[in-house]
Amino acid sequence: MNKTTDLLHSDRRILLSGSRPTGRQHLGNYVGALAQWLQLQDTMRCFFMIADWHALTNNYRDTSSIPENIRDQALDWLAVGLDPNKATIFIQSAVKEHAELSLLLGMFTPIGLMERCTGWKEANERGDDLLRTYGFLGYPCLQTADILMYQAHVVPVGKDQQEHVEKAQDIAQKVNFLYGTETEPVFRVPEWQLGTAPILPGNDGRKMSKSYGNCIYITEDAASVEQKVSVMVTDPARVRRNDPGNPEKCSVWEYHKVFTDKKHHDWIWKGCTTAGIGCRDCKKLLAQEINARFEPVRERRAEMEASNFDWREVLAAGNENARACAKETMARVRDKLHLYPE
Repeated sequence: MNKTTDLLHSDRRILLSGSRPTGRQHLGNYVGALAQWLQLQDTMRCFFMIADWHALTNNYRDTSSIPENIRDQALDWLAVGLDPNKATIFIQSAVKEHAELSLLLGMFTPIGLMERCTGWKEANERGDDLLRTYGFLGYPCLQTADILMYQAHVVPVGKDQQEHVEKAQDIAQKVNFLYGTETEPVFRVPEWQLGTAPILPGNDGRKMSKSYGNCIYITEDAASVEQKVSVMVTDPARVRRNDPGNPEKCSVWEYHKVFTDKKHHDWIWKGCTTAGIGCRDCKKLLAQEINARFEPVRERRAEMEASNFDWREVLAAGNENARACAKETMARVRDKLHLYPE
């Protein structure tokens, strides 16, 4: 194989990451993934996947929102600065090799390995019969196929996803032991990279979630951002304007640490703990900082929509590139496993 295209022998580190198609991206998506992706696309060979098959693992009863969610997610990714000239942006289901590899890896995967996954155990403890499906039990195997398909060196994850990369390591090592050699493995054994970004709460203090209606979206208008910030939960001890507060007990402070210039941090901390400023002053500054950060993103998104920008072409090109890489991996897998060549 040509070393410039051979994924397994790539001189450039390869990264695979992605998310289910949830539609418009909120500040939690930006902090948790997109901000990191923007940096990594300049230094690594990145594959960013819209994982629509994974959306079915716990939402198979109604898939009608998936097409619109893919559109909104793709436009937000592009508006925030993901560059299809630097990274491969693609849709999981457009690369059928993911299903083939998931099937083959399932032959090597002990049931107990899947049953030990946190998500499966929690669903069983809740007695959630809707999630007692083969797809939900085996989705870490599909995730493994996603990762190994592109011979990823690294997968950025949060703590709750680290175990899935560990499963991918176990499966890759088993296949390599049976069918590879030390110098010519079937798969590269991936590493995980734990994210350091904080988990932002929603503006009501709970986990940020569309189902709770507490998200601040990266492309919503400035007035809406101001309104949502104005009702954010603060330190409950600050009942009156002249009550001192504790920023560590305040959702607004969590956002300031991410979005506000550090030159303001001492002013915020001192003002809160001495009641020198009110919560309204603190929230006003935060709204200004968020709007300043994302106004260019909003403008790019608006320009794309006004010009009838064909986001489908971007994904089609990414799908084509991902398929070419997937065919390379599957040719290796079929050869090593003595399967009929395509």
